[in-house]
Amino acid sequence: MPATLTPAQFADLAESIAREAAALAARRRSEGVEVADRKSSIADVVTAADREVEALIRARIATARPDDGFHGEESGSGAGSTGITWVVDPIDGTVNYLYGSEQYGVSIGVVQGSADPTTWEPVAGVVVAPATGTVYRAVVGEGATRDGDPLRVATPASLAETLVATGFGYTADRRREQVAVLAGLIGEVRDVRRAGAASLDCCAVGAGTVDAYYERGINPWDMAAGAVVAAEAGATVRIWEAGGTRSFLFAAPAIADELETLLRRLEGDVLPD
Repeated sequence: MPATLTPAQFADLAESIAREAAALAARRRSEGVEVADRKSSIADVVTAADREVEALIRARIATARPDDGFHGEESGSGAGSTGITWVVDPIDGTVNYLYGSEQYGVSIGVVQGSADPTTWEPVAGVVVAPATGTVYRAVVGEGATRDGDPLRVATPASLAETLVATGFGYTADRRREQVAVLAGLIGEVRDVRRAGAASLDCCAVGAGTVDAYYERGINPWDMAAGAVVAAEAGATVRIWEAGGTRSFLFAAPAIADELETLLRRLEGDVLPD
């Protein structure tokens, strides 16, 4: 493999690895899944499959691109010398995975720079939903697809006609804050959805099956790939600080400014100084 790849070639490699990882995740799910450990709270679980799938992804990347950086949810970071970083969530939506829901994904993002969404330059992203085989793929400057078909964001006519996806953190305090923001939001939009996998929520914005996805406190591996899919499908991406934690918004451009203004005001009303 050449030392320098085009964004499309990075996407090809990411897709190949993500498909293999998705097959492993699905196989382990069919065999039965148990909690291997807990992280930030009793609700924040990790399975043996999370670790096994990330080990597979990391090994494949190391073989193909040994000098690139790596940032994964389960095995941490490894510095590289090329300026490229692979940002990986082996099973995004682990609780869904544990319960047998189809809403989980293998997420592999490729960025230029460190694993910081406020400073990195996206290159490519692939999200595979193992339960359905659906493949979301995006290349910077070349658009986004779902199973090879081009994606485009929706065009809601107003904030009141906007369907918003969201999610919740794992600690009790953060959940209370998020629900308080949601209480102010839900009366201003069409409805709210909570699927439980940030990568797939980002892809849903790109596919137009929701108009926006907002969440406070997601991690780089949760959104690195999905953010490229959403942006390349035409979504507006916004990141800001709220109560010492980053908030993320992926939205149809028609309502992005108004929705961001509303969310910032609601956070200001809810979060401690």
